Amino acid sequence: MKFRLFPQETAGLELLSSMAQQSLLAVQALSEMFGARRSDYGSLVDELTAIDTRTTELARSLLTQLRTSFVNPLPREDLLVLSENLQLTVERLGGVGELVVLHGLDRLPREAADLLEIVTREAELTVTAMHQLNNLEDLEDYWLDMTRLAKRAEHTHRVWSSSALRELSITSFARTVEVGRELLAASRALRDVATHVGRIIVREA
Repeated sequence: MKFRLFPQETAGLELLSSMAQQSLLAVQALSEMFGARRSDYGSLVDELTAIDTRTTELARSLLTQLRTSFVNPLPREDLLVLSENLQLTVERLGGVGELVVLHGLDRLPREAADLLEIVTREAELTVTAMHQLNNLEDLEDYWLDMTRLAKRAEHTHRVWSSSALRELSITSFARTVEVGRELLAASRALRDVATHVGRIIVREA
């Protein structure tokens, strides 16, 4: 990390860490939903909605903090990009839950659980990474690990789509694949967080 002449305000990093934690909470709520009865879906969707609301509030607080802070540990534009991708992650995860309810899906294939497990690991790594943004030297492994996980997520989604096309009716296929696309979009949003962290590492080296 470059030497800083002036003291830094870390509130922005703390808000990003809180937003990353919300993405992990959303993944955990989805994990419960994937194993729950349809009668329990309502409370879990409410939980996802509450998480999305908290994430939006954190993003708004970050925007206010960036407008008023004097010295940030990273450029404002970087913090904003990371915030946007974390917010998108939570929105996509909430979308997965909403689609499960709208389509009345009682069961999802094994690949759904596999993909959710990958997204869970991505979220866990991102929570840790957001806590380490003031020490970029520790984040190279994060970028590499997230790249590997992103490739696994893409492969798992392709397998899911292929299996669904062979085994399901057209209507069931469309419903299932829509859920898969939304879950993959959450994985891609987390990958974009890591990609931007990689850009920051290179620039700040």
